[in-house]
Amino acid sequence: MDTQARSVAPPSAAAAPLPLAERDSYAFTTLADITDRSLHAVMAHFTFGLSPAALAAAYLDWAVHLATAPGKRTQLLDKAARKSLRFANHARRYATERGECPACIDPLPQDKRFAGAAWQQWPFNFLYQGFLLQQQWWHNATTGVRGVTSHHEAMVQFTARQLLDTVSPSNFLLTNPELLRHTLEKGGTNFVAGFQHLTEDWERAVSGRKPVGAEAFRVGHEVAASAGKVVLRNRLIELIQYAPTTDQVRPEPVLIVPAWIMKYYILDLSQRNSLVKYLTDQGFTVFMISWKNPGTEDRDLGMEDYRRLGVMAALEAIGAIVPDHRVHAMGYCLGGTLLSIAAAAMARDGDRRLATLTLLAAQTDFTEAGELMLFIDESQLAFLEDMMWEQGFLDARQMAGAFQLLRSNDLIWSEGLRRYLLGERPPMSDMMAWNADATRMPYRMHAEYLRRLFLNNDLAEGRYRADDRPVALSDIRTPIFAVGTEWDHVAPWRSTYKINLLSDTDVRYVLTSGGHNAGIVSEVGNAGRHYRVTTKKADDRYVDPDTWFATAAQQQGSWWPELSAWLALHSDEPARPPMMGARLGDAPGTYVLES
Repeated sequence: MDTQARSVAPPSAAAAPLPLAERDSYAFTTLADITDRSLHAVMAHFTFGLSPAALAAAYLDWAVHLATAPGKRTQLLDKAARKSLRFANHARRYATERGECPACIDPLPQDKRFAGAAWQQWPFNFLYQGFLLQQQWWHNATTGVRGVTSHHEAMVQFTARQLLDTVSPSNFLLTNPELLRHTLEKGGTNFVAGFQHLTEDWERAVSGRKPVGAEAFRVGHEVAASAGKVVLRNRLIELIQYAPTTDQVRPEPVLIVPAWIMKYYILDLSQRNSLVKYLTDQGFTVFMISWKNPGTEDRDLGMEDYRRLGVMAALEAIGAIVPDHRVHAMGYCLGGTLLSIAAAAMARDGDRRLATLTLLAAQTDFTEAGELMLFIDESQLAFLEDMMWEQGFLDARQMAGAFQLLRSNDLIWSEGLRRYLLGERPPMSDMMAWNADATRMPYRMHAEYLRRLFLNNDLAEGRYRADDRPVALSDIRTPIFAVGTEWDHVAPWRSTYKINLLSDTDVRYVLTSGGHNAGIVSEVGNAGRHYRVTTKKADDRYVDPDTWFATAAQQQGSWWPELSAWLALHSDEPARPPMMGARLGDAPGTYVLES
């Protein structure tokens, strides 16, 4: 045995200080950090906030694995040959059967670019079917390559789809029969009108003005017009208490926590489609948080500030106005995620002020957060953080660009075709005007949100900390009403459905038609609406989302009456409305007017 003494310092011993000559220079360390961040911030203005390094890493991963997969390449050659034969056979049948044959490939149900009758005529039917076969082949080429990480595969597939969409036959005059016919009918004046629309939209965009037609939807007049008072104001929120519209109301007030990535009045649009008005008409006292639009001075506001100065401050104010009654808390999108954090912290601390918890298109588990996850990895977040570090916030236009890419067919190409080639400007609606009235996100808060929730999934896995202590959604015993929307690209419904896995309480889950916004703003009487709804008791066995979708009966109409009935079920008998709180001004307040 070796008994020679060893001169090894114990683990607890402090390391000897480096000689002065070997220490890193504070000036050079700071200069290096500032230089790198500044370069990334400048680059971000030209890459729409997307990290070139993240994209290059994804394509390198895909290309290297494809290069070392001769079997996959052989399969792709076989697919290309079979698709060519399929197309040639369709062309032969079309010629010999005088067009009385089915298409060789159909667009996906959500793809409406080639739905018109003119696209079924030669040669345009060949053009779009050839394009769809190419698109299908590239999907095969960018997926199913062994060894490529799922994240990189999704990025390569997404990028390939974006590039292919730029050369779709629907985007060009000579290959779009509907555009050709319209141009002949208009004598080419559609291009003059389109150019006028382009210059007008560009001028408004660079000057920060709202789009054409938005002036008809003034906040506090045509939209956000429900009567009420601002009863609390701090550096982050205004709390609005809405005036009752019934002689008696349920004793338990409703607190709505909207997302601060948008302005609150998506839930108080016009009188015909205002969720606020609907709830007050159903006999509820409604409170709404209106978030301040942050500027550079708010760069250090974090998620904990939004919880304390937002949800918790609102609950304190409501408790003073409506004492001795619990609160129906309702959160939309990011506001619902924040509300679930607050509810878990309250449950942990024995705070029983919540009567129910309603989550509208809100995620609590981010492992399947949809195509937004394409923009979430260490490289992308570091790049995005450097961009926000320079300006102190994430600009609304930068966020809008990411969301538009997720639905580029509808929000970029089809919209551009209609405005600038057909020369038609779609009429402005209340929701379109609201969508153009965007907000900013503080640097620290958005970085924490993306890292702690999207990247690390801390909330679902019990690592998220509130008041410097971890919270667990399984602590929540308050009944939950959760809503997902079928075509949600921001919070996919299978992701919102995970609340059934994470909670140990009764969950009433609703899946409604529509997308992230239109599915929630689902006013009564809107034709074509449908939804599915079931209740999972705390001790019921879990049902996976696909089985649930197949077995839950579809019902026609708006889901709002389901919400109203559920809230009433968890409320006491109606009584006289409470007094209005401190009157700091009329609704909609001042924060919502900030640009």
